[in-house]
Amino acid sequence: MGKIQLACIIDDDPMHVFITKRHIELSGLVDKILICKDGKEAYKTLKTLFNNNEDLPNIIFLDLNMPIWDGWKFLDEFTKIPVNKEVIIYLLTSSISNEDINKSKSYSEVSNYLIKPITQDEILNLLKELLEND
Repeated sequence: MGKIQLACIIDDDPMHVFITKRHIELSGLVDKILICKDGKEAYKTLKTLFNNNEDLPNIIFLDLNMPIWDGWKFLDEFTKIPVNKEVIIYLLTSSISNEDINKSKSYSEVSNYLIKPITQDEILNLLKELLEND
């Protein structure tokens, strides 16, 4: 089984970033992890990678409730970038709102809606599934 080149965590909560990053590291299935603390920082970082013909993340774990740009604003802007590869986006949020869950379904780029905290097994299964579908 190969490895995922780049995963991205977009979240303003240091504890959830630590947990998610640690689960990804323990999986042994990802080479590099990019961390952004809000949607605007993530958008600028990913837009720069795109403009420089550098690899975009294979998978993004996106929080919804963040300062500056929330996850919705990030999705609205990121989906305008003419990306030439599939970027899997998982919403990883503490929101259990039916409104948020239903809104997430309107974005074809969003693969799933996950409630924090995510477990090691959930991360491992998501990463394995991504590698199997590559």
